[in-house]
Order: sequence, then C-alpha cells, then structure tokens
Amino acid sequence: MQTVFIMSWIVLATVFFGIMMIVVSFLSKSGRIPHKIAALWGKSLLFASGIHVRVKGMTNISPDRSYIYMANHQSHFDIPVILGYLSVQFRWLAKSELFRIPIFGQAMQGAGYISIDRSDRKSAFESLDRAANTIRNGASVLIFPEGTRSRDGRIGPFKKGGFVLAIDSEAPIVPVILHGTRAIMPKGRLTITPQDVLLEICPPIETAGHTRRTKNELLEKVRQAICKGIET
Repeated sequence: MQTVFIMSWIVLATVFFGIMMIVVSFLSKSGRIPHKIAALWGKSLLFASGIHVRVKGMTNISPDRSYIYMANHQSHFDIPVILGYLSVQFRWLAKSELFRIPIFGQAMQGAGYISIDRSDRKSAFESLDRAANTIRNGASVLIFPEGTRSRDGRIGPFKKGGFVLAIDSEAPIVPVILHGTRAIMPKGRLTITPQDVLLEICPPIETAGHTRRTKNELLEKVRQAICKGIET
C-alpha cells in the first residue's frame, strides 16, 4: 500500500508541477523559475515517500561559478534528491528518451535542460556544443556520467562526452555522490523502501590544462573521486 500511495503521488505531483513548469517557462526565458519549481517537485516526492536527505559539502562550491556536476546513478530517486537538495541553479544534460515522457519531458524543455541523442553521433556533438555555450554563458550542468542506473550498486563505466564538454567549456567538474538511494528503489524493482539519503558534494576538479587528448586522465580522476567517496 505504501508503494501504491507513493506512486500515485509521483504521478499527481509530476502532472501538477510539470504543467506549472511549462506555463512558467513562457514567462521565464532564463529557466531559473522553472528550475525552482522542479526543486519543489523533488522535495514533495521525497516528503511523500518519507525520505530524509542530508547534504554534505555545500561549502566546496561557489554559487557564483559555473560547474559541471557529475553524479553516480543508483535509482529513480536520484533525480528528486538532486533537484530538491542541490540548492544551486543548474541544467540537466540528459538522454533524449526522458524528453519524450509526456508532461515531464515538456517541463524539462521549458526549464532549459539539454537533450542528448546518443543514437546519432552528429546530434550528440551538436548537443554538447549547445551545452558548452550554456556553460560559457554562466549556467551549470549536471550529468550522470554512467549514462544509466547501476544494477548492482557498483560504479559503471563513464561516458566520455561529459569530459569533452568539460574540457571545451573549461568548467571545473564537481563530483556528487549519492549515498542510500539504491536501497529505496534499485533498478528492476517496483517497490519503494524509504531510507535516509546523503548527498555529498566533493571539491571541484579543475579542467584547465586538459585537452581532448587527455580526457581519459580527467575521466579517471573524477571516477576515482566518486568511487573513493562511496567506499568511505
């Protein structure tokens, strides 16, 4: 019954806040207000689910600087946790499939989030170029570098596109570690088990001095930071 109630609330809240984001996006071209509405959506889902979130490391970042946030991906609940409690403005860099979800997808577009079509190499690079311009204009971007949720809780291989983006935009990468979300709703399971969650924000990793030739070194540095953080 608990899962049924939570799922029902997720559907209702997504419709309500999604429509609100779509409407407000016509009035807020910057995407700042739609993003704040998305944060309310995230917090409402967590509240209804009985999930408490603790944040660690906010002092590691400056609200006046653009970053590329890279987070591990353990559960569907990663998204509401990050939206609700990573209390800075950012735009999602997400796979195009998410933008096809009714209302949710239109709301993401209205908030200025950036779609990546991985099935088409040309479209993927065009999307990365748009994201780089967004960052150079002062926005931050959030990426799940694994590209999909982990099935067993271990960190999977990282996609290289986000690191090309980081090097091209010269924005620092901030590793973000989600502790506890997998236990709420692992990949492949429909039941929801409320758990306490820790959102950990690590010190930025500078990208200045790296080139596309050294992107693998940068990738490994970020991956090790996330893996080490999960183990501690």
